[in-house]
Amino acid sequence: MNLVNLESVSHAYGPKPLLNDVSLGVEVGERIGVVGRNGGGKTTLLSVIAAEVRPDSGRVTHTRGLRVGVLSQHDALDPAMPIREIVLGEKAEHEWAGDQGVREILGNLIGDLDLDAKAGDLSGGERRRTALAQLLIDEHDLIMLDEPTNHLDIEAIAWLAGHLAGRKSALVVVTHDRWFLDAVSTRTWEVVDGRVERYEGGYAAYVLAKAERARIAQAAEERRQNLMRKEIAWLRRGPPARTSKPKFRVEAAQALIADEPPARESVELLRFAAVRLGKTVYDLEDVTLHAGGPGSGPLVLDECTWQFGPGDRVGLIGVNGSGKSSVLRLLADTVQQDSGRMIRGKTVRLAHLSQELAELDPTRRVLETVEEIRKYIQVGKKEWSASQLLERLGFKGEAQWKVVGDLSGGERRRLQLLRLLMDDPNVLLLDEPTNDLDIETLNELEDLLDGWPGTLILVSHDRYFLERVTDKCVALLGNGKLSFLPGGVDEYLARRAQGTALTARTTSPQSAAPAPIQPAAPQEGMSAKEERELRKELNRLERQLDRLGDQEAKLHAAMADAASDYAKLGSLDAQLRDVLDQKDAVEAEWLELADRLSD
Repeated sequence: MNLVNLESVSHAYGPKPLLNDVSLGVEVGERIGVVGRNGGGKTTLLSVIAAEVRPDSGRVTHTRGLRVGVLSQHDALDPAMPIREIVLGEKAEHEWAGDQGVREILGNLIGDLDLDAKAGDLSGGERRRTALAQLLIDEHDLIMLDEPTNHLDIEAIAWLAGHLAGRKSALVVVTHDRWFLDAVSTRTWEVVDGRVERYEGGYAAYVLAKAERARIAQAAEERRQNLMRKEIAWLRRGPPARTSKPKFRVEAAQALIADEPPARESVELLRFAAVRLGKTVYDLEDVTLHAGGPGSGPLVLDECTWQFGPGDRVGLIGVNGSGKSSVLRLLADTVQQDSGRMIRGKTVRLAHLSQELAELDPTRRVLETVEEIRKYIQVGKKEWSASQLLERLGFKGEAQWKVVGDLSGGERRRLQLLRLLMDDPNVLLLDEPTNDLDIETLNELEDLLDGWPGTLILVSHDRYFLERVTDKCVALLGNGKLSFLPGGVDEYLARRAQGTALTARTTSPQSAAPAPIQPAAPQEGMSAKEERELRKELNRLERQLDRLGDQEAKLHAAMADAASDYAKLGSLDAQLRDVLDQKDAVEAEWLELADRLSD
């Protein structure tokens, strides 16, 4: 049964039609992810479905008594009202405190806030989390969310995905977080050119289905062109010869990607990076760092020793407030450590994208603003012009001649990122680069970074982007150290769930502030120098494992090519066994060293 029906709905703002003769429905229990370019009509579609906006034409009908909950991008919280009253209404304390579901929502979204604080005293992110908690505590038949993952950390996003997947309510969500889309959606709608294209499944299924549609359309166009050529030939030479009917086979979705090369040629990029960077990028030795500078703000690093090498692609993760941005500022030399030593390679050419947008001349044109840095840049083996890169990041045609002062926040962020890349850095520090970027632009940025040789250190709550462009994860777990996570984000979430991370989120709303962080006990029997040497050895072993993994992949490919040459197969098989033995030995050594560090 449909909860909402749209019949021949059209709506426009100014001359641009955002929805054009759209007919669709939302069924009971259906979970729909909405994707599309920024400004393409996604938010308008949500507003029309929720009956907040009346369309120019067509009809929108709701079932009788439909309870709709909407999270828009701009909340309407009363600044004079306390959080407790906004979120819990008139519920008695024993009523909500005895409800496990309510406690879970409060603990995961606003567990760090004082329930008696006024909404007017909250930051933008805190207000948004408060509005989301208010919506989830109430009962709804249909929940509509516009960018719900904004201002949430990786852990909170994972919790929200699980919570929504377990609710009986129907869901329509607009988000650029592709991991979140895959986790919650059973269907995907793409808003494009005033139409709403519908696909079964989450983001991954949508990508495969869209690629298959494109392949079928290309085959149809090739068939049409072939028929036209035959028709022209018939007109020239008379009756056509008898021809066999062309046959087209629809490949399985997996065949679309079966023979594709890996996203990055890791060995080649590492070689470029090593040539440009040398052996040293950043070496931290017994570094102590406070978030606000020496002796100011929360403690982030406590006598921490770590090394970032040439070609490393590292995702830095942790809860909001754990100090990720402070670590990037330390590496960018905009804050100083309290003690210890940071060695920065002499060949490092740094670019740092912070969360604060630097000032740009509002009177300049977009293309001029980029070309004043550089007109051409080499990415991997290909040379790109400033105009070509602007087009890849969403500035198409006349958009390159817009005045900077007329750009939106998302457009300014794209422009800042492109200016950084055009400066030809060999070390990139990126702090939340995906903010305000739509999925199409994210795909282009990922492809661009795939061919960029150098050291990349990324802070992002966009799990898909984080796992897509980095090769390993490092976490701030509240013990003053940088912790390598071989299992990536999954391991981080597991450690948080088990409570082994010292900054574990509080799940009790009765506590207004998060639990105090206990400092890590110093390791007995190991000096700082010994720990530093162990970490360097771990980094060496990780690089060795990467090289052995590349050798293993090449040998598998060579064996596939030599399937009929038994002599060569025997030789390759012996080489493969040798590589696998080396890999097992290195992994065992790595695990032994990791255990010594964790003791």
